[in-house]
Amino acid sequence: MELNLPSNPVVLFDGICNLCSSSVSFIIKHDRKRLFRFAPLQSNTGRKIIEESGFRKEGNDYLLLVEKGKIYTASTAALRIAGKLDGFWPLLRFFIIIPAPIRNFFYKFVARNRYKWFGKKDACMVPGESIREMFLDY
Repeated sequence: MELNLPSNPVVLFDGICNLCSSSVSFIIKHDRKRLFRFAPLQSNTGRKIIEESGFRKEGNDYLLLVEKGKIYTASTAALRIAGKLDGFWPLLRFFIIIPAPIRNFFYKFVARNRYKWFGKKDACMVPGESIREMFLDY
């Protein structure tokens, strides 16, 4: 099913998770070409993307990448994102050779404990004026 999204890759993230919000800030800082667009999973846009795609969200999904109508999850999403960032971050794509179940074991361990270790907010992050155009709900 093809989604009606911008041609840019879209990062869906847990908007109340401190780790997730920090990850989005990290991506923005290392995405000088402003390639990525963002939407919290809790937002209308995030929920609509999940619904229209037919994707079955797992409880530990805190970072999803939607690219060319396909949803990437867990460590695969993180490595694909790293592959598009500036600097040496694309070198992390090398880890894609590790079988996904092994990579995702570590990803899911962090995902299950993210609130306990990093905390959460009462509401989704609100982007500042300088990056607002990168967020689909603003």
